[in-house]
Amino acid sequence: MPALRTLLLIRHAKSSWKDVDLEDIDRPLNNRGIRDAPVMGQRLLARSLIPDLIVSSPAVRALATARAIADEVGYSSEAILIDDELYAAGPQDVLDVVSGFDDRVQLAMVITHNPAITELANRFSRVPIDNVPTSGILTVEAPAWSCIDVATLVDFDYPRKT
Repeated sequence: MPALRTLLLIRHAKSSWKDVDLEDIDRPLNNRGIRDAPVMGQRLLARSLIPDLIVSSPAVRALATARAIADEVGYSSEAILIDDELYAAGPQDVLDVVSGFDDRVQLAMVITHNPAITELANRFSRVPIDNVPTSGILTVEAPAWSCIDVATLVDFDYPRKT
C-alpha cells in the first residue's frame, strides 16, 4: 500500500496593522508573529514533520512565516516556492494548488490565509473548528495529492495550545 501524503496547512503568523497605508499583501509580521512562527517550526521538528516542499502565498506575512518555520526545520528559505494563487484564495483554490504536487513529495507545507484555512479545517475534521488562529497548523493526510479533497485531519496545533 502506498504511503499517505501529509499536508501541513498553515495560517500565516500574526501580522501588523501598524502602518495603515500599506497594501494588505505588504503587511509584515508583528512581534507576536515573529515570536510564534519559529515556535511552531520547533514543534514540527520535534514531531519529525520536515517538509519536502514548502509553498507560500506571496503576502509578506505568509512568506515571513514560511521562512521562519523553514529555518527551524532545516529547509532552505531559497527553496520556498511562491504561488500567487494562494493569496486571497478560497478553499478550492488551495486544493487546486496542492492537487498539482508531484507524488514523489511525501510531506508538503502550504502557508496561506483565512478564511480558506478554517474552511478547509472544517472540511477535513469531524469536529467543528470555529477558527484556525494565526500560526495554526492543520496536519492532514490523503492517499495522493490528486485526491487531497478527501484528506483527513490528523492534528491541529496552534501557539496557545497546551
